Amino acid sequence: MKFRSSLIGLFITCLATAQVQVQDSTDTTQKIPELLDEVLLSSNILGSKFEVKNRTGSAYFVSPQELQQFGYTDANKILRAVPGVSIYEEDGFGLRPNISLRGSSPERSAKITLMEDNVLIAPAPYSAPAAYYFPTVGRIESIEVLKGSSQVQYGPYTTGGAINFISKKIPKKFSGNVRLNMGNYSSRNVEATLGDSGENFGFVTQFFNYSSDGFKTLGDGSNTGFDKTDILGKLRWNTNKTAKVFQSFTLKLQYSEEDSNETYLGLTDADFEIDPFRRYAASQADNMVNEHTQYQLNYLIKPNSNISINTTANFNKFKRNWYKLDDIVLDEKVKISEVLADPVSFKNEYRALLGNVDTPDDAFGVKANNRSYESKGIQSRINFKVGSTWMQDVEIGLRYHEDYEDRFQWKDLYALQNRTMVRTTVAIPGTDSNRISSAKALAGHALFKLRIDGLTLTPGLRYENIKLLREDFGKEDPFRTGGELSTRENEVDVFIPGVGAHYRFNNDISLFGGVHKGFAPPGSTEGADPEESLNLELGTRFYFMGFKGEIVGFYNDYSNLLGSDLAATGGTGSLEQFNAGEASVAGLELLLNYDLLNGENTNAKLRLPLTLSYTFTDAQFSSDFDSDDSVFGTVQEGDEIPYIARNQFNVTAALENSVFNVSMSGRFTDEFRTEAGSGDIPDQFRISGNFVMDLAARYFYNERVTLFANMMNVLDTKYEVARLPAGLRPGAPFMVNAGIGYTF
Repeated sequence: MKFRSSLIGLFITCLATAQVQVQDSTDTTQKIPELLDEVLLSSNILGSKFEVKNRTGSAYFVSPQELQQFGYTDANKILRAVPGVSIYEEDGFGLRPNISLRGSSPERSAKITLMEDNVLIAPAPYSAPAAYYFPTVGRIESIEVLKGSSQVQYGPYTTGGAINFISKKIPKKFSGNVRLNMGNYSSRNVEATLGDSGENFGFVTQFFNYSSDGFKTLGDGSNTGFDKTDILGKLRWNTNKTAKVFQSFTLKLQYSEEDSNETYLGLTDADFEIDPFRRYAASQADNMVNEHTQYQLNYLIKPNSNISINTTANFNKFKRNWYKLDDIVLDEKVKISEVLADPVSFKNEYRALLGNVDTPDDAFGVKANNRSYESKGIQSRINFKVGSTWMQDVEIGLRYHEDYEDRFQWKDLYALQNRTMVRTTVAIPGTDSNRISSAKALAGHALFKLRIDGLTLTPGLRYENIKLLREDFGKEDPFRTGGELSTRENEVDVFIPGVGAHYRFNNDISLFGGVHKGFAPPGSTEGADPEESLNLELGTRFYFMGFKGEIVGFYNDYSNLLGSDLAATGGTGSLEQFNAGEASVAGLELLLNYDLLNGENTNAKLRLPLTLSYTFTDAQFSSDFDSDDSVFGTVQEGDEIPYIARNQFNVTAALENSVFNVSMSGRFTDEFRTEAGSGDIPDQFRISGNFVMDLAARYFYNERVTLFANMMNVLDTKYEVARLPAGLRPGAPFMVNAGIGYTF
C-alpha cells in the first residue's frame, strides 16, 4: 500500500534509536488495570475545572489501563462496557462501528458527536456525518464518553452524547514502546511509539498497523480481511513553565490508509444457519479503499492563573471508494437486500448470487461509491475563574466550521462465469451519482459553573447557525459543465439550552441531574425540520463498604425524530433525511465496582476487581407515519425503535498482582428488532440475544518486557449482529492472539 515503505522505515527507526529508559506513566507498577476510583474526565473534553466528584452530567472515562487490559482494536468491544451505549456490529473487526448513545439512531454513528482530541472527526460532520471514517482505536490512548446536560459544549449533535478519542500524548521524558502480536486468521498487529520532552520542546511519533485475512470464506479462497496502517506525529513548543504568560503550540499530523475486502452482501436466514461465515460468490469484487489525513494546530495561552485560552485550527481530508455489489438484473433490477429478504420470490437472482449458474453479461451492478470529504475549521475556548465568595467558573467557546462531501460514483456491470465475477461493462465515472453537499456552521456556547458549599450548578447555552447546500450536476454531466445543475439549500438557527446540578451530601454519596435540549441538524432540503428533543437525567454516585458506583435514569422526549436514507441501512444511499415523528426513549444505567478479595482494602497485593455495567432502554415511537425506509417501514404509535436492545450488561473481572493479570469479560445483548413494530418479534425482523466472553492474560517479565495473550469469543458463540445493509451478518468467531511488548 502507498507509504508502506516509509511507515516501516519509521518503525525501524524507532527500534534503532531505543534507549533503555522507563517512562513513569508506563512503569510496571502502573500497568495493572485498576478499578475506576473516579470516572475521571481529563481536560480534553470538560476542562480540568470539572472535577469528577462534582460533575453535573453522566460521563465515563476509558483509561489507558482499561484499553491495555484486553488489547482491543475494535471500538464495539470497548464501548459495550459503557452504560448507555448501544451498538450493532457489521464486519466483526469494528472498522465502521454503528453506535447509539441513549437510544439515538445507531446507523454509521451519525447521530452522536464524534471527536478526536476535542475536534470533530466524522468525515463531514454537518453535511454527511455518516462515519465511514472512524479513528483507529488501537492507536488511541483513552476514550471519553459524555452524556447528559453538559452537552451544550459539544454540538452539533446533543441528543445522545459525545465521544472523544484521545490520541497518544507527548511523554514527559524520552520513552517509547514496541508491541508485536499475531493470531489466527493471519491476524497481525504492530505498534511502535517514540517520544521525548525537554523544557521547551516535545514530540511523539506513533506507527500502528493491523490486518487479518478475515474469518469469512469465499468459494474461490479469496481474502476477506483487511489491512490498515495509521501513523501519528506531534510536535510541541512551549515557554518555560515559570514564564509570566505561559504559551504552547502543538502541531499534530495523522495519516491512515485502509484496504478491506468488505461487502454489503450478507446471508439468508437458511444459509446463516448452515454456515454463518460464508460469503456468496457475487461479492468477490467487493472492496473498500480509503485514506485519511489530519492536521491540527493548537495554541494555548494562560495570561494569568485564572484565565486560559485554547485555540485549535484543524483540517481533515478523507477519500474512499467502496466498490460493492448493489443490484441484480435478470428480468428486472432487484436490490440485493430484496433478494436476501425473500429468496423464494427471487429464486433466480438468489441462485445467481451463489454462483450456482452462469449469468448473462451485465447481470450484476457493482457500484463504485467513490466519495471525497473535507472538514476544516477553527475553534477557541476561554476558561476563567471569577473571584467571589462562591467558586465560579465560566467557559465561552466559539467555532467556525466548513465541510463537504463530493460524490462522484459509477456502476460497473458484471457477469458470473464459472463461479468467477467478470466485468462486462466499464462505466464512466460520475454517471451514477454526481453531486456535492456542503455546510458552513458558526457555533458558540457559554457554560457557567457556580458552587455553593456542596451544591454545584452548571447552566449553559449553545447556539448553532448552519447553512446546508447541495449541488447536483446530474448523471448525464460527468464533466460538471453545469448544464443540468440543480441546487437546493437550507438554513437552521437554533439555541440549545441546558442546566445541570450536583449535590454532595458527603464524601460517599451525591445526587446529580439535568435537563437540556437535544438537537441534530436536518438535511439540505429547504424547510426540512431538525431533530429536536427534551432530555432529562437524574442519578446518584455512591461509595459504600467497598462498593463504588453510579445509577442514572434518563428520559428523551423527541418532538421530531429524523431518519436517514443510508445504503448502510438497505436504502438508496441518498442521505435524504425524513421526519419520523414523535418518539420517546427512557432508560436506566448502572455502573458498579467492587474488589471481591479485599473490599475496601485497595493496597492488597492480590486483587480481584469486578466491574458491572447494565443498560435498560425503552425506545418507542409516539406517533404514526409511513416510510419507504427499510428500517422504519410503516410505523404506529407504540412501535419499538429498531436496532436498540432493551437490556445489555457487561461484567469484567481481573485477578492481578504486580507480576500477572488474568481478565475475563462477558457481555450480554438482548434481542432487538430490525424493523419497527410491537409485540413478539417476527423471525424475519429479529436479531437474537447473545452472550460473548473474552479472556486476556498478561505477564510482566520485568519492568520493560510484557508477554500477553487474548482470546475473543472463547465460547465460540455463533450469533447474529444485524440484517443491515443486506441480509444476516455474523459476529466474530473464536479468535486468539499472543505477543510481546517492550517499553523503554
